[in-house]
Formats: sequence, structure tokens, C-alpha cells
Amino acid sequence: MKKLIVIFCFLFLFNSGIYSQLNIGYVDSDAIMKELPDAQDAQSSLDALIQEWQDELAKLEREWRKEYDAYEERKLIMSEQKRIEKEQELIKLEEEVDKFRQQKFGVNGELFRKQDEVMRPVQNKIFTAIKELAEEQGLDFVFDRSGDILFLYAKDEYDITLDVLEKLK
Repeated sequence: MKKLIVIFCFLFLFNSGIYSQLNIGYVDSDAIMKELPDAQDAQSSLDALIQEWQDELAKLEREWRKEYDAYEERKLIMSEQKRIEKEQELIKLEEEVDKFRQQKFGVNGELFRKQDEVMRPVQNKIFTAIKELAEEQGLDFVFDRSGDILFLYAKDEYDITLDVLEKLK
């Protein structure tokens, strides 16, 4: 749907006499991220951190599996009280594993925050370079061709947000 809106907007702009000559550029941000040493360093540090957390998670899961297997082997000879206690221990261990997984890899987990912390300076550097080049080359719009159509730069004179808001009132 977003692509259709963007395409419609451009067809409108191209057909309009007011905007006779638009200069448009595009970048492939995936290629930039692969080639930029800062991005490679940031990704390497994230990969090392992910590996460390995955190893810790695997260790916790092995510990839980070991305790569970031991429980399964002995549950028939355990007293009712001992079996209930062991089951509660297993539930607690499983909750710890899930808690660790969510803390590190969950939607608002450390990985998400760390990615933002590590990659934001790299992204800012890229966006600054794009903006400077767009202004130097007189480009009106710059798109990113990797993934969905995405504006990376647009001249302020083409922003009709306030006009749209006014019309909607």
C-alpha cells in the first residue's frame, strides 16, 4: 500500500507543471552497510555479543534438561512431597531460562537496545553523507532501493504535511 501511495505521489508530481524537473537519486543501503568499515565493526561486535548470549542460553537450557532427565529417571521412586518440590524447581529453572531469553533477545531486550546503540552512529554517518551528496548534486529526493521504497532525503519545499493537515480540519 505504501508503495502505491509513493508511486501515485510521483506520478502526480511528474505530471504537474509546477514541478517540471525533479532530480532523483537512489542508494543501496545494504551494499553501503556491507562495505563501510564502521558498519562491519559494529556488526562484528554485535555478533560477538549475540554468540556470548546464545552460549549462556544454551548452558541454561542444558542445565534444565539435565535436571529434567534426572527427575524423569527418579520420579517413580520419589515421595509425593519430593516429586512436587522437584517439579517446582524445574518450573523455576524453566522460568529463568525464559526470563534470560526475553531479557536478551525479546522485543525490548538488550539486543534491541544494543543494536540501536551500536548502529545509530553508523546510520547517522550514512544519512549525513546522503544528505550532503543530495544537496551537492541538487537532488530533490533520494530513495533506498534495498527493501521497501524509503525516502532518505527530500527537499523541504516538497513537504505538504501541513497543507494536508489544514485540508483535513
